[in-house]
Amino acid sequence: MMHPADLPETVSVFPLPGALLLPRSRLPLHIFEPRYLQMLDDALKTQERLIGMVQPNPCQSKEDKLHQIGCAGRVTQFSETEDGRYLITLTGISRFRVQSELDAFTPYRRCTVSWGGFDRDLGKAEMDGGFDRASFMGLLERFFTSRQLSTDWETLKDADDELLVNSLSMLLDFDPEEKQALLEAPCLRTRRETLVTLIEFAMRGGTNEEKLQ
Repeated sequence: MMHPADLPETVSVFPLPGALLLPRSRLPLHIFEPRYLQMLDDALKTQERLIGMVQPNPCQSKEDKLHQIGCAGRVTQFSETEDGRYLITLTGISRFRVQSELDAFTPYRRCTVSWGGFDRDLGKAEMDGGFDRASFMGLLERFFTSRQLSTDWETLKDADDELLVNSLSMLLDFDPEEKQALLEAPCLRTRRETLVTLIEFAMRGGTNEEKLQ
């Protein structure tokens, strides 16, 4: 487990729309662009092996503007293909707040970041004391049926609160801005409530603006 003192002041960032990483969760990635192959190579040379996942911000005037909050993950698995691509797994460590982007001499982007306010991310798995699991699973089953999706229901029923909510937040096909709302939820309960709202409005065919109000 990492401690606040172990976290660097600068992080290499991977701006990938719709890709959500949450603390203590795992995100598989396929790395093939030369600049991100270089980023991975450089990250593996450091003790922390961190890569920051950040959503591009379409609301900003500049095309390359980033959302202010992202999540850093440690490279915990990687394998190289015969043609030089990498399949990696990032394990979420902590969210961060982008302070500024560096004029780096690297082909990929780097930012100075603040880890303040996200101390809970470095602790043990969160619990959700107000979680009505039976009601949630019923909603989820209706949603999967409406989307003609299949899953291992026994595994979902046995998963602890955080694993269940975070896995669904990462895997379900929400828009990038909806994923950002899930990332920025201050605690597991708020993330679960946001997830329920997104599922309910998706089933009703609500607009993105309605979903996030």
